[in-house]
Amino acid sequence: MTRAWFAVALVSVSTAAAACPICLGAGQPTKAEELAEAQQAVLAVPTADATRFRVTEVIHGDRPSGTTIEGGYPRRASTADATAPKGKPLLLVRADPFPTWVVLGAIGAEHSGWLRKLATGKHLEDMSAEDWRARIALVLPYLENADPLVAELSYGQLAAAPYAAIRTAKPQLDARAVRVWLADSKLAARHRLYLLLLGVAGNAGDAAALDQRLEAAWKSGDTTNLASMLAADLELRGAARMTWIDDRYLADRARSAQEISAALLALSVHGNARGVVPRERVVQSYRQFIKVHPEISGYVAPDLAAWQYWEAVPEYVALLKSDVRQQLPSRLATLAYLRQSPSAEAREFALQTPALPGTRN
Repeated sequence: MTRAWFAVALVSVSTAAAACPICLGAGQPTKAEELAEAQQAVLAVPTADATRFRVTEVIHGDRPSGTTIEGGYPRRASTADATAPKGKPLLLVRADPFPTWVVLGAIGAEHSGWLRKLATGKHLEDMSAEDWRARIALVLPYLENADPLVAELSYGQLAAAPYAAIRTAKPQLDARAVRVWLADSKLAARHRLYLLLLGVAGNAGDAAALDQRLEAAWKSGDTTNLASMLAADLELRGAARMTWIDDRYLADRARSAQEISAALLALSVHGNARGVVPRERVVQSYRQFIKVHPEISGYVAPDLAAWQYWEAVPEYVALLKSDVRQQLPSRLATLAYLRQSPSAEAREFALQTPALPGTRN
């Protein structure tokens, strides 16, 4: 349980201005990220030497100086690698300090212009809200494209977008297409994002269908895509739905760590987006969570710090002075929150309080 909650804490630290944490899982970067971070990207075809490739088009960066380049194996197996028809060029990228080119997969040469736009621009962490709107408009038409690598790159780029930016895509979204994708079991790995898109583009019928799925999940304790469903549900129903989430998840101590984690993640995403659910309403739920779950109350502290909300300082100080045993990641997050507060007393208290109870700083 501690590991699960520690992951929640880490995610919450990064949600204020980064990718929607519901969409992207932990692990290696997506191919869209590899393309965005590459110093060079080319389309190339294999030569008689299986380790070398002849460049047919430059997508990004300078043209390689030699007639051929050395390419490594794909970093991961994927649909794009396994099902791409023969005869297509391969997309290869290279990023310093690695000299070897990495094969991302086969892709139709007719997409070279689109790839150049995708590969050109700012690094993901440097993109503004306007940059994201333009990037989302670029990839949305290519979701589930017939070319597998195009579909994978589009999905990866959209999944890397902040939720606030995803919400701006509503005029361009086709809810009917999203419903089709969600009904396709072969796309199960992408349903986290597509549920969010349904929340943005859906209607009352979609809200009713989500309600049935959430009711079944609550009864069974199933957490599959729960954060996405809760976030989509809030998008469709608005702040009035917050009381339901408070009662069903945050105030119910019978809920599992994974269920509470999903609920907090959905609230964090909406609190950062400041859309249909006011941030102040999310903070209200966080304050209730602190009272009901003191042993893990620190897991909302990173968001509270990022939002410059310091009214919880007295509660956290009192908690650390009490006999309540917090899980270690929660305690560390609480101390980090207090060290960032504008209160000199709270900062001094946090500096004097050991990370491990019963020890000295």
